[in-house]
Amino acid sequence: MNKDVPGLVVRLATAADATILNEMIAAFAAYERLPNHSTSEALRHELSRPDKVIEAIVALLDGKPAGFAVFFPTYSTFVAKRGLYLEDVYVKEEYRNRGVATGLLKTLARIAVERDYGRVEFTVLLWNTVAIEFFETLGATPTSAWTTYRLTGEWLQKLAV
Repeated sequence: MNKDVPGLVVRLATAADATILNEMIAAFAAYERLPNHSTSEALRHELSRPDKVIEAIVALLDGKPAGFAVFFPTYSTFVAKRGLYLEDVYVKEEYRNRGVATGLLKTLARIAVERDYGRVEFTVLLWNTVAIEFFETLGATPTSAWTTYRLTGEWLQKLAV
């Protein structure tokens, strides 16, 4: 149980959570106006792998799925420590403003500290001012000196030759 939010449980996800995670991922993709190629089978496979390339936590409020976060380890050569990269965090609309997102982020912070990681990093879509304001209330700061680049599709294939 979470001491700040009665009825809130945040725990590491298992392969058995793949279906509820996939349902929330589909809703999150729609919210962020992005295509979704996630499947329960793919999530089940990833969450079953012994190498733990990705991990997830799920938030249950009064026993019902309320949100999730997907994360994986990174490494900083300058900090000389692993870090935690928050790929996605989502709270179902009916559970927003009830402490679920804070519970998810507190759990991620606790995981990072327990594992002796040097930081938690994530990106936020620039139009998502609600998320930006929320993260800033937790003490997160933008790193304006960096921008994200991505190689995908045709360009990724060309470069790989």
